Amino acid sequence: MSAGHAVRLLGAGDVRAIAARLGVRPTKKLGQNFVVEPGTVRQIATLAGPFAPGDVILEVGPGLGSLTLALVEAAAPVPGARVVAVEIDPVLAAELPKTIADRAPGLADRADVIPADALGVTSLEGKAPTALAANLPYNVAVPVVLHLLAGFPSIARGIVMVQAEVADRMCAGPGSRVYGVPSAKLAWYAQARLAGTVPRTVFWPVPNVDSKLVAFTRHDPPVSAASRTEVFTVIDAAFGQRRKTLRAALSSWAGSPDAAERIVRAAGVSPGARGESLEIAEFARIAQAKASLAGGRLQ
Repeated sequence: MSAGHAVRLLGAGDVRAIAARLGVRPTKKLGQNFVVEPGTVRQIATLAGPFAPGDVILEVGPGLGSLTLALVEAAAPVPGARVVAVEIDPVLAAELPKTIADRAPGLADRADVIPADALGVTSLEGKAPTALAANLPYNVAVPVVLHLLAGFPSIARGIVMVQAEVADRMCAGPGSRVYGVPSAKLAWYAQARLAGTVPRTVFWPVPNVDSKLVAFTRHDPPVSAASRTEVFTVIDAAFGQRRKTLRAALSSWAGSPDAAERIVRAAGVSPGARGESLEIAEFARIAQAKASLAGGRLQ
């Protein structure tokens, strides 16, 4: 890397020093666990690539900038590639540009910081993100990923670090005991896979759980006349009563158990099946079948 592209990543002492200077104490409310091990953030940045000219890497929850610096470093050799970081904490959002300017002085113009809640962001100041890379707070990881994939169709791939249990759910397939709403809804947008385990010791403060990396690649949703909202409603209903058959679990959604059975059969699915056995395309067919039969008497 040339001198102009030199980046000094944050170590444990650096992270604690910046936090102390700002008077920042990591809070459980915001799910703040800062990465203090440079090798971990470099691994995430590598998995987020390889970057192409003009790529816009969206980072959610950059915190004190550990991963941000690694992403800027990875994007540096690529013409036009840049990082856009969205940070909910106004103190951290104000400090991050200073950290980048100090530790990656020749690359400060490759990063933008937007003070905002990722769950509410609908635009990135005219920039269309092509990749997502984030160390996500455990309590909002799945909603954030789903919101961003829905709101930014330009996101083609991503790598996120989440609680190990959440990662397993995000990547689970039909028939798995942890397959559920997060698995099915993420499958609407993308193919997800586990990409590594992260020990709790790389964080400050040290959480009481391990983390895993989830990589995903966007694909087209199932071909269906039903909307995403309609399909997701079916998913919510099917897993709302997980141990019940579709005939029972979808009865309120359909209007009655008999109506649910008719719809499910019309979709080519057994009414005796459970939601945990269905692929995303089958949920889509059920949603479409209800719309197709809407003119009939289903009660």
